[in-house]
Amino acid sequence: MKFILTMIMCTSVYNTCLEPFPMPERYNTHYECMIAGYQESIKKAKEIGSQEINKYGTIIKFFCMQEKDFPKKGQAT
Repeated sequence: MKFILTMIMCTSVYNTCLEPFPMPERYNTHYECMIAGYQESIKKAKEIGSQEINKYGTIIKFFCMQEKDFPKKGQAT
């Protein structure tokens, strides 16, 4: 079973989050998905930059879910 990495970006200043964003790549194990989540989080943080991260209190969260458990587009969670 494949795993889907889903990223969520939030701001602690405004206490809001963007909609969860499922990444296109699929992973063979939960471990591979988790490592990719940390790597993508670091990549995104560097992309945004320290000034913006500090200004908005940006938080980057992620989770890994088995593809079979992932809600289909338009399906209620």
